[in-house]
Amino acid sequence: MRILADRGSEVINYWFQLLLGKQQFGVCCSENGDQRKNVEEKSDLNIAALAGNEQVCEGTDNGDLPSYVSAFIEKEVGNDLKSLKKLDKLIEQMTESKMQLEEQAIISAWVLTVSSEIPKRIQSALKNAEESKQFLYQSLEQETHLSSSINSHLLTAQPWMEDLGAMINQIEEIERHLAYLKWISQIEELSDNIQQYLMTNNVPEAASTLVSMAELDIKLQESSCTHLLGFMRATVKFWHKILKDKLTRQEVYPYFMSRFVDELLTEPKQLPEKYSLPASPSVILPIQIMLTPLQKRFRYHFRGNRQTNVISKPEWYLAQVLMWIGNHTQFLDEKIQPILDKAGSSVNARLEFSRGLMMLVLEKLAADIPCLLYDDNLFCHLVDEVLLFERELHSVHGYPGTFANCMHILSEETCFQRWLTVERKFALQKMDSMLSSEAAWISQYKDITDVDEMKVPDCAETFMTLLLVITDRYKHLPTASRKLQFLELQKDLVDDFRIRLTQVMKEETRASLGFRYCAILNAVNYISTVLADWADNVFFLQLQQAALEVFAENNTLSKLQLGQLASMESSVFDDMINLLERLKHDMLTRQVDHVFREVKDAAKLYKKESVKEACIVLNLNIGSALLLKDVLQSTSGQPPATAALNEVGIYKLAQQDVEILLNLRTNWPNTGK
Repeated sequence: MRILADRGSEVINYWFQLLLGKQQFGVCCSENGDQRKNVEEKSDLNIAALAGNEQVCEGTDNGDLPSYVSAFIEKEVGNDLKSLKKLDKLIEQMTESKMQLEEQAIISAWVLTVSSEIPKRIQSALKNAEESKQFLYQSLEQETHLSSSINSHLLTAQPWMEDLGAMINQIEEIERHLAYLKWISQIEELSDNIQQYLMTNNVPEAASTLVSMAELDIKLQESSCTHLLGFMRATVKFWHKILKDKLTRQEVYPYFMSRFVDELLTEPKQLPEKYSLPASPSVILPIQIMLTPLQKRFRYHFRGNRQTNVISKPEWYLAQVLMWIGNHTQFLDEKIQPILDKAGSSVNARLEFSRGLMMLVLEKLAADIPCLLYDDNLFCHLVDEVLLFERELHSVHGYPGTFANCMHILSEETCFQRWLTVERKFALQKMDSMLSSEAAWISQYKDITDVDEMKVPDCAETFMTLLLVITDRYKHLPTASRKLQFLELQKDLVDDFRIRLTQVMKEETRASLGFRYCAILNAVNYISTVLADWADNVFFLQLQQAALEVFAENNTLSKLQLGQLASMESSVFDDMINLLERLKHDMLTRQVDHVFREVKDAAKLYKKESVKEACIVLNLNIGSALLLKDVLQSTSGQPPATAALNEVGIYKLAQQDVEILLNLRTNWPNTGK
């Protein structure tokens, strides 16, 4: 009972403390009720827990705290001592309520602090807004006033601006007229100077003045004054013609005008763009003068209905051009070139002369090719003659491959595709002829041991010569793409020849050790070996690089294949070489199988015979064989000989047969006898 009484006292004291706290909190709540209401409306803090304490606050506000405690204890405990068991639970509830009230007190204090700060910030913001509004009104008033002043000034100044613009236009017009007159004055002044120089026969100064006039012409190219441009160009052409005629009549070549004057005034005849000729300047004036009579002769003989203009004889005009180049070489090198060098020109007189004549050939080819494009014999003859002409032009006369040449004409799409077709047709015909020849499988060098190590049949050697000739025919084409198309033709021909060899080989399969079968095998091996050698040739390595670029652009090869081509691990002939090597392997396999079968069949006969003793003789060690041979030679027909034979296991073979077998051995040592 005492313990319960003590616990009851603790509860009563705890309640007094708790209710005192509530009273204090309630007072705070009542004193700041209005502020709290405002804060509850503006903030998102949850202080709804205070509502549950309204009754407590109301009771404590009236100052009747002891009565409230007594009533609460009376209600919870009463006179029943058993109810004292609830004290622990009540204490826990009161403790929890106290903690909640403390938290609420902290929150309330923070809310009160914040609520006192917010009005100050709002007032400051409103003040700033008001000041900004006033400043904006002032700016708008100033802008209106300034706009009105500007409009008034523009209206006042408008007549002045119109008058000033008209005056400026007049001044600009006068300046253009003055500039126009200055250009005309300069042209007339230069023209008068040229006339005076010519009157005094001072041709070099006249030519120099003409160069100055041509420079003015170039400066005027961007002008929109078409009449002035026309007057300038007409004046330059007028004096250029007079000087050119004067030099031509006097046959004087020491005076050379600047090259760009010739380029400005001379419009060289250009072939259509489909021929893709490299850009080149016009031929310099002195060489043009030299070429004029030759051009007239060329056009007279090889144009129109002249008897010398025969479409089936391109060699006539090609030989004529080569002869002209050869006949003028010494004169150009010894007479003209020193003058050009002295004048500081970089032009090569001989090449310039050849370039001028080459244009005649190109024009002639471009005109003739369409007429014979579909006559195989005439077209093939034209190509042959053109290639011979090109070879002599480059090798004998040093004509650069970068200049316009006949290969540009043959590279035109229609002509080139026809060339490929004709080349394939005649190559196949030659292949038919070489394979049907009686000497197709016989080596040309069969009687010369040192030369005929590979025992190459005539058809294989002729075929590789054909491929080599085709290479020489297309190797000077101007573009890599055209060369690659010819390379594909060569690979097709190799594959076709391989197929033909395979067909002939199948006919000879039963005689795999026969003469023709072995000749086919030698042919396959020879072609594969030569192609492997060609793969290391500089020309085909360049084609390999060009093919690599084409394949990379078209994505036609895997990264591995592209890497192999780039690293030179493979070549442009690898596909053909692999097929030929496979055919060679198949043929060798057939031969090995045939030999094995023959040996096997021949060995079967020995099963029925003993005669085994011969094998003993042939397989004796060198020392035993030498000893047996000496014994047989020294004791011919004597018992020691028989005993020696029996000792090595020979009982049936006669002594003479044993000696014959011993002599057949090929591994006797060299004893010097």
